[in-house]
Amino acid sequence: MGYSGAMASAKPKISGHSTSQRESLSRADWEQSALELIAEKGIAGLRVEPLARRLGITKGSFYWHFSDRQDLLQGALKRWETLDSQHLQAFADFGHERDALENLEAFFRRTSRQQLTHRVYSALLSAPNELAVGETLKRVTDRRMAFLTESYQRLGYEAHQAHCHAQLTYCAYVGFLQLSPQGMAPEADTKAYEDYTEHLIQVLLRH
Repeated sequence: MGYSGAMASAKPKISGHSTSQRESLSRADWEQSALELIAEKGIAGLRVEPLARRLGITKGSFYWHFSDRQDLLQGALKRWETLDSQHLQAFADFGHERDALENLEAFFRRTSRQQLTHRVYSALLSAPNELAVGETLKRVTDRRMAFLTESYQRLGYEAHQAHCHAQLTYCAYVGFLQLSPQGMAPEADTKAYEDYTEHLIQVLLRH
């Protein structure tokens, strides 16, 4: 499912109006839009021309910020990974200030609403052999598992039990992502989705 459409790394000459285009869109804007496109179309769907059209800007202005598609992909993945890490760190910090059960419940509820990051993760799972994707997936998964394991240990689980419970939690998460495209999981922003989230919390944390 990989896409290897490498583009020339040299920046092309750009007409006068493109300077304002370059200034109006930052590298972060391109990266965020790339993540949105990946969430919708998958890694193979990330192409410079469709993304430029989506942004209403010329393809040439892309080269003010990136050398080629791979540079954009790596930047977008780094942005996604950084945001995911910040999300985990915030709850890790909260965990030192409030009850462990309350913190993990809040984490599950907050995380359930982050639909873009879930769709990006699902897209990456479908292209683990794409350059830079596999390494990013491993780092993100390892970081998430470490957070869950530590959280379950704070609930009183022994280290091995905490790790097993973290694996169970993550399997439920990945399974949900796999079932969603098949219409076999409740859609986000529905009562059924909220009920599912609360049921999951009950099963995982209050059994």
